[in-house]
Amino acid sequence: MNPLRSLILAAAGNDALRRLVATTPISRDVVRRFVAGETTADAVAVARDLVASGLTVTLDHLGEDTTDKALAESAVQAYLDVLERLREEGLASRVEVSVKLSALGQVFDERLSLDNAARICAAAEQAGTTVTLDMEDHTTTDSTLRVLAELRRTWPGTGAVLQSYLRRTRRDAQALAGPGSRVRLCKGAYAEPESVAFPTMHEVDRSYVQCANDLLAGEGYPMFATHDPRLIEILTEQARLHERAPGSYEFQMLHGVRTEEQLRLSSAGEAVRVYLPYGQEWYGYLMRRLAERPANTALFLRALTSRR
Repeated sequence: MNPLRSLILAAAGNDALRRLVATTPISRDVVRRFVAGETTADAVAVARDLVASGLTVTLDHLGEDTTDKALAESAVQAYLDVLERLREEGLASRVEVSVKLSALGQVFDERLSLDNAARICAAAEQAGTTVTLDMEDHTTTDSTLRVLAELRRTWPGTGAVLQSYLRRTRRDAQALAGPGSRVRLCKGAYAEPESVAFPTMHEVDRSYVQCANDLLAGEGYPMFATHDPRLIEILTEQARLHERAPGSYEFQMLHGVRTEEQLRLSSAGEAVRVYLPYGQEWYGYLMRRLAERPANTALFLRALTSRR
């Protein structure tokens, strides 16, 4: 693993650094580049602006590794609240939600996380939108896919996420490439052992292209989460070779990363969705994003050390 990436991931568990980031005014400005805000109102306001610019959105209420039922219930209520706001404001057709099962109780009770996810899926259906289940570290992959299969019995549009850095992912991509299956393919942003994950970026990228081709050859709806210009060029060409029309797949990018490219692709007729996180538990998310794209680290460090 890239030493800088290892360092950033280690910082995700550093409480002292978290307090520094949270209390330094300039660093808070940088956080706002990547995170919509802490409240439902913040999230909906930013989503509204993105939709107005021609993009679609997936909202992620930040939080993971919930350890008790009360916290899991709080996460559910946050999603029910934002889905109701999306319905009221007529945004649901352009804005969906992404959900981490560990925030819903998966760590201590898989059945509870399934029941909680079902409540969110039902609310999303009522609002007129969909849910995608985020993928977390490799120890939860099988559990997440089990929950996904159960949810799809009632809500077949529930989206899956696959991470190309895991050695198993091509098999999973082939299994999930069926009719109507929504699958987000990303590289992955968790620290994983070499026994389960590819150790070099070249191998991760090769896996990404192989999995993307499997998804494009299938009958589902691939969602390509990447900011890599070379991969975007490859994916665009592969979509053409597979006779995929724009709108039968989409690109996804993180809020605050390559915003001009998001608009360029959208203007060129591509479907582009912005992954928009919000909530109080933003620190771990921010650190993983920096690890996933270390070039962002220079911007962040300058903000921490600069003066107004």
